[in-house]
Amino acid sequence: MAQNCTVILDEKQIAHKLIRIAYQIYESNVNEEVIIIAGIKENGVILARKLKVIVERISPVKVELCEVHIDKKKPTNAIKTSLSPDVYKNKSLLLVDDVLHSGTTLIYGVKHFLDVPLKQFKTAVLVDRNHKKYPIKADFKGISLSTSINENVAVIFEKNNNRVILE
Repeated sequence: MAQNCTVILDEKQIAHKLIRIAYQIYESNVNEEVIIIAGIKENGVILARKLKVIVERISPVKVELCEVHIDKKKPTNAIKTSLSPDVYKNKSLLLVDDVLHSGTTLIYGVKHFLDVPLKQFKTAVLVDRNHKKYPIKADFKGISLSTSINENVAVIFEKNNNRVILE
């Protein structure tokens, strides 16, 4: 971790943002019995798991988790998911990642899921950096952050010390 970093969100603030996003997910899926929350490996999966717990606590909606494996260095490589397309076909799907930097990872993730007919498709991120190189947006976001292109936003998950930092 860089010497000069600023904590943008602490553990309590992250928890609050996730509760708010979970309510938005429920509001968008109030008539659904089952939704798929697909988390982009690594931190997106952690966020997806946290959202699953909250959505199932606040609503009758059942959540199925899907892990999405994207090579972030070469996003055009084949994308793998832990669920087969038959499982999420004609369902409501939410694609989750931790930070929306340039939009590359999210847009290739979206592209992958567009090969299967879905009832509804939304995206969620904890932090939206506002430096997109692709025309992609997060439907649900914890925080929007205007940063310089040289700054880095990192989401760190550690026991009792989850945080978002600006490096």
